[in-house]
Amino acid sequence: MTEPIASSVWTRPRPEPRRRAPGVDQYVAAALAVADAEGLAAVSMRRVAGDLGSGTASLYRYITNRDELVDLMIDAAQGEDPLPESTADWRTDLGAVAHGMRTTLLRHPWLAGELTGRPALGPNSLRRSESALRAAVALTPDITQAARALTAVHAYVLGSVAAQQSSRRAEQRTGLTEEQWQHSVGPYITEVIAAGKHPMLARRVLEAEDLDPDTEFAFGLNCVLDGLAARLAH
Repeated sequence: MTEPIASSVWTRPRPEPRRRAPGVDQYVAAALAVADAEGLAAVSMRRVAGDLGSGTASLYRYITNRDELVDLMIDAAQGEDPLPESTADWRTDLGAVAHGMRTTLLRHPWLAGELTGRPALGPNSLRRSESALRAAVALTPDITQAARALTAVHAYVLGSVAAQQSSRRAEQRTGLTEEQWQHSVGPYITEVIAAGKHPMLARRVLEAEDLDPDTEFAFGLNCVLDGLAARLAH
């Protein structure tokens, strides 16, 4: 006998909130605030209900479990900013997709880990995916190749954001800013350079310009778009 397919939070009717009681949007906003401040692991049905002064049973009236709550959080985050307007220029539009994705991920440090598995299927996520695919199709009409191009752009954004967030976590863990950390390891790096065994590293430390994250991101994104143009543009 075939097991019944569980209903989705996206297909189930949403109950109207009771008088003066929080509704779904309020619960999701509270969950986002917890995740942004403390990480996704800190989000629980009990915690979210408690933060709103509501009983957990009231939250379960709207949302079946924590997995559904996370789905709603992902979609809410995806819907915070307006979709970029199409310019009919694939490079401009794919660049806007990348910058918009980066902005959302930096605003919600927990979100990147939730976008690397199964695709998000909420209404905001679907609209964002549709907009991104339209940008990629302007590069190549082959939908398979367009999807692959979009995957490459997303992978670059996720990697870049992960590196930037890792630096933030190191600062929080050690209590040292990037400048303070560099000062603390300065004597050791000076010894390494003086030993002469790593000439390229020495050039990197002594000669290379340290660029801000926005500039680094733009450079890497241009490299990705150049590669896509070389392979796919007609």
